[in-house]
Amino acid sequence: MRETPRTKAVMPGLVPGIHDLSSRGKDVDGRDKPGHDELRERRNRRSPLTRFLMALPAAAVSFVFSSVPAFADLKICNRMSYVVEAAIGIDDKAATATRGWFRVDPATCRVVVQGTLTADRILLNARALGVYGASPIPQNGSDMLCVAQDNFVIAAARQCRSGQSQAAFTQVTPTQSADGNLIAYLAEDSEYDDEQARLAGIQRLLVIAGYDAAPIDGVDGPKTQAALAAFLKSRGLSSDIVGSQNFFKTMVDAVQTPSATGLTWCNDTQHKVMAAIATDDGKSVTSRGWYRIDPKTCLHPDVTGQPKQIFSFAEAVDADNRAVKLKDRPLNWGGDRQLCTRETKFETVEQTDCGARGFAATGFGAVDMSSGGKTLRFAVP
Repeated sequence: MRETPRTKAVMPGLVPGIHDLSSRGKDVDGRDKPGHDELRERRNRRSPLTRFLMALPAAAVSFVFSSVPAFADLKICNRMSYVVEAAIGIDDKAATATRGWFRVDPATCRVVVQGTLTADRILLNARALGVYGASPIPQNGSDMLCVAQDNFVIAAARQCRSGQSQAAFTQVTPTQSADGNLIAYLAEDSEYDDEQARLAGIQRLLVIAGYDAAPIDGVDGPKTQAALAAFLKSRGLSSDIVGSQNFFKTMVDAVQTPSATGLTWCNDTQHKVMAAIATDDGKSVTSRGWYRIDPKTCLHPDVTGQPKQIFSFAEAVDADNRAVKLKDRPLNWGGDRQLCTRETKFETVEQTDCGARGFAATGFGAVDMSSGGKTLRFAVP
């Protein structure tokens, strides 16, 4: 299954909005919930120039170099509730190069270009870590450039070679900070400041790990604190680690370990795996995908409510997002229950006439959740 923008948005509240902050879009995540100590006032809106941000997939704008000092570093700052990996593209005299991936935690910045910067345009692509599930950050930039799955530098990025795939990059206009550096911001509709982005990022990972820290709103309170304390205790972590520089790495690593409750997918292969889940609530069956599971990692798909039955399908893909074959057969893990999927992101409650609706009938396997938790391990036979 291809890791491309999925055609139907995933569950409400999980997809970052696409807008310049000057558009004053409506918030996605709620900011009022029982248990809050105090609802912080939103910070005053800055001017469109000083608050310009590259919202994922980002608004397309021009990059102006005439007023930019040549010695300035270029930074990417993350005001999203996701840990992201970013790639940059440099257009210079009709040649285009790309480089990635730069990991940027919520409420932090990362230098992606140091010193002299000579280019006609700067482009940016970003993706959420696989731990967040069904591709929560869509990409729809107008420049299709080459990337690789792991860290890469590609000198001629408009013609992809083996092991490379095309990704949508968006032209961006960084702002100039007081120290002369250039900054491009990543943001979502909720318009978090740094403090809110960090807390919302913690809340989001707590929810994925199965702790009740919802809604994801960047506002602190007893409910969030109780969920965080329970998470730290269950993982044997000290509360001091919350303020550490590597806290998000520690938290992501902990979330990706198999859990005693809920469903966990673990990828024991050397390939990337794309997975889909389906839930039967007794009235209808909803299928949803795709979730990216990187090699040697685990993932907890989001399951809401108390479904009567859970189904799973997964398929290994190569660097070009083509199905991996073993003895001329696709390397996948499923079953006999035919449910609807498609190549791009999807969520559907209709499970009949898949082909007529632009879907494909795919064999899912039932997951035995009678013990309260189940870990499915994907391995090469």
